[in-house]
Amino acid sequence: MQVEIAARASFQPGKAETPPASPVAAAASSATEDAPLLPDGGVRRRGGSGRFAQRSSSFRREVGRAAAETFLLTRLTLILLRYLGVGYRWIRQFLALCCYTLLLMPGFIQVVYYYFFSSQVHRSVVYGDQPRNRLDLYIPTSTTGSKPVVAFVTGGAWIIGYKGWGALLGRRLAERGIIVACIDYRNFPQGTIGDMVEDVSHGISFVCNNIASYGGDPGRLARECGEGDAASWSISQIKAYFGISGGYNLLNLVDHFHRRGLYRSIFLSIMEGEESLQKFSPQVTIKESFARSAISLLPRIILFHGTSDHSIPSTESQAFVDALQQHGAKADLFLYEGKTHTDLFLQDPLRGGRDKMLEEIAGVIHHDDPDASSQHLAVPIARRLVPEFMLTLAGRVSPF
Repeated sequence: MQVEIAARASFQPGKAETPPASPVAAAASSATEDAPLLPDGGVRRRGGSGRFAQRSSSFRREVGRAAAETFLLTRLTLILLRYLGVGYRWIRQFLALCCYTLLLMPGFIQVVYYYFFSSQVHRSVVYGDQPRNRLDLYIPTSTTGSKPVVAFVTGGAWIIGYKGWGALLGRRLAERGIIVACIDYRNFPQGTIGDMVEDVSHGISFVCNNIASYGGDPGRLARECGEGDAASWSISQIKAYFGISGGYNLLNLVDHFHRRGLYRSIFLSIMEGEESLQKFSPQVTIKESFARSAISLLPRIILFHGTSDHSIPSTESQAFVDALQQHGAKADLFLYEGKTHTDLFLQDPLRGGRDKMLEEIAGVIHHDDPDASSQHLAVPIARRLVPEFMLTLAGRVSPF
């Protein structure tokens, strides 16, 4: 699902964002700083040694944090390699991923620059007390009125998911007057599927309860690519769910993933055992008697899938939509001929021009706001970030 959210906050590159301070606190701080410290009204100057000590202390903290994160990443990598073993499939997929990344590097460099230096991006807002409980906010340039919000939960085979993967999609939707919250969560082996669901649920809870502080409208929420039990938010707050290249029946995907290098042993470890597959398969749970009474509470569900997706076949989305419609849910499916697993949210935005999927998403979000709808249609055509021949080659070597 997606969540529609908006935000106003000052941005400091490289620092975690928090909701804006109260005006009283800000005024008190300003008054203290402006007060004369000498009898003649002059201002006492701090010694340079104090500033140097502060910089040294800050530098030591940054070095310590980087060392701790490097140690954690190394330890988790070793654990993951122990699960993967020496099978050739995942090695082949990894090499293909490296080639794929190199071919798209011209676009990635531009997106990374935007991610770290744009004042519209508020990085690493803390939403919980677990590792990786952070989210990024992408804020429209216009600050008039409350904005709709999308909560984006990226994929990554439950292993390589990261909030930064949503930077390009966040940028494109922000250009259309939509706030985007990209939610990070614990990946395997740092966490299993239950931990991921818990993290995402808390992230959405934070968005619902705090987005008004950033200029968002908590009553206009949409959520994308995630499942989870509510923490302190209600399904009634979610106005639409957009699923991109998703898998909705894990029971049918075990063998498929194994053939593609996500081996059965590691997949079942991620899913907390074979007995949990049904629990985390919405296409299956929707048929259970306890779930049928909740069908009327579901928001509109819209799925997008490419017909040439080898990671998760498009038949997954088709089967899920059929099951939803059979039980009375409002569900639609958009199939894109010849598109792969990553074309819809990565290669197509890098290609520039008009983006059909983003136009569909923005159209649904702005459906009840004619003024905003007309404004998003007037967004300038996005410029190309990667030459076409490199995109073509990337599509041929893509591990997805």
